[in-house]
Amino acid sequence: MKVLQINNTDAGGGAAVAANRLNRALRRNGIESKLLVQDLSGSEEGVYAVGNGLISRAKSKVNYLIERLSFLPYQRNTSGRNNFSVANVGINISNHTLVKDADIIHIHSINNGFLSIDSLGDLLACGKPIVWTQHDMWSFTGGCHFAGSCMEFLEFCSYCPFLRKPEKKDLSAKIFAKKRKIYNKTNLSIVSSSRWLRTLSQESKLLRRKLFYNIPNPIDINFYKPKNKLESLNNLDLSPDKKYILYGADNVNDPRKGVRYFVEALNVLSENFPSVKDKAELIVFGKIDKDILRQLPFKTNYFRYVTNAGELVDLYNAADCYVLPSLQVNLPNTIMESMACGTPVVGFSIGGVPEMICHKECGYLAEVKNSLSLATGIYEMLFVCDLKKLSENARRKAELYYSEPVVADQYKRLYTSLMTENL
Repeated sequence: MKVLQINNTDAGGGAAVAANRLNRALRRNGIESKLLVQDLSGSEEGVYAVGNGLISRAKSKVNYLIERLSFLPYQRNTSGRNNFSVANVGINISNHTLVKDADIIHIHSINNGFLSIDSLGDLLACGKPIVWTQHDMWSFTGGCHFAGSCMEFLEFCSYCPFLRKPEKKDLSAKIFAKKRKIYNKTNLSIVSSSRWLRTLSQESKLLRRKLFYNIPNPIDINFYKPKNKLESLNNLDLSPDKKYILYGADNVNDPRKGVRYFVEALNVLSENFPSVKDKAELIVFGKIDKDILRQLPFKTNYFRYVTNAGELVDLYNAADCYVLPSLQVNLPNTIMESMACGTPVVGFSIGGVPEMICHKECGYLAEVKNSLSLATGIYEMLFVCDLKKLSENARRKAELYYSEPVVADQYKRLYTSLMTENL
């Protein structure tokens, strides 16, 4: 059985992390898997670029720029720029050697100038079983990756809130129609890593007649694991006399990441429990504006964008809790990483988060968009709950549900069933 994973890149963003981890998990568990990407930044075995050389890399950048620039006349404001993909340019990989050689085609994220909707259609029509693991909502919307409160995708996207001029036949309607045309010609097997995303997919007009499976993303629990806390603190040059609140994301500035509520929650703690500021400090990582850093009322240890996985493990192990106040999210890699390291998580009860966090057993589920509830969760994790028990429960859940052998086995069974049906 030869499986080909397809993602726009091998690094940067949750989909790339998940695709890489799945490819690695499958290979380690006896499945011949390869990952094909447009932009290759690493040198891991089993990961390949569509093309090599300056021309291929230049074409990749040009396609990315064309797709981004083509959306500018339509976008409502800059906050939604990275939450909408037109997919009007891309390359045709249906005749690529690895595609032809594969028994199963497994799609992840294909935007940012990698595959256009037309070239995606060519790939879907290749006659091989197609699995599509969703990392956001793009597969069943008229262009957005997360729809917020909009539910137009249930019947037909139009009047898109991300567009400058929302109307019946706007850009989202045209993209939606193109997707419907190519989806109708193929049997897709849709994998959602969270039950939340699966429910939305099953109700959507574009995908409701497809086959659905619920399989989480995997994590290497032998790498992301609890380690000596003092050692991690020492590696990060942090004091052992403080409690640490960890917060971070690829791009904290994205409003969807909920930084506003994190700042408000910290202010609630600062104003109502002044002694907490003496006992606790923040650890922050990822892209974040200096203005936001200045708003944080606690002493902040800023680690910028962390690319070293070993340093990330130290960050989780140094922290007493990880806070994720995202407002719309699938099955976050960061929650999985934190739990595997035995660090409890505080997050809003939204998207796939309630499937990961057992309230007051391995973390705290706060009321959505409720800064007081978020502050309560942080305080309880630091000063009320049995941290040792929370840590053990978090680690146990990662082992039972997200470890590589567990997830690889679920995919192996799916692939085998599709191969049998395709005979």
